[in-house]
Amino acid sequence: MLRPVRPRFVAVLLVAASLSGCGGGLSDTQQVQAAVEAFGRATAAKDYQGLCDRLLAPDLVQEVEQAGLPCEVALREGLGDVQAPTLTIGAIKVDDDKATAEVNSAAQGQPPSRDTLQLERVGDSWRIASLR
Repeated sequence: MLRPVRPRFVAVLLVAASLSGCGGGLSDTQQVQAAVEAFGRATAAKDYQGLCDRLLAPDLVQEVEQAGLPCEVALREGLGDVQAPTLTIGAIKVDDDKATAEVNSAAQGQPPSRDTLQLERVGDSWRIASLR
């Protein structure tokens, strides 16, 4: 069963906003960074549909939906109260079709958090595979 999203993961979600498809000759590291940045923007904008459709890996969407709610509804319930989220990207490591991104995140009224996002290549884009 899916656990409720804890405040420290809010910042992590922001990082994932950058996971939308990136192309045009960018390196894998640049594409991963762009995906994490897009994740951050989508989270700050409360674009839960965009997160589910373009930024989260299919397996993660399926995991989120195991709670019995559509992905965008589950994210809205878990993140709807988050205010002024920020995200700083640290080290990025790419290994074939998998990647990790170290992120520091914060949101108004919540303690800062340091986390590692796991990403995977889905088609020609990088997507968030794990928010833990």
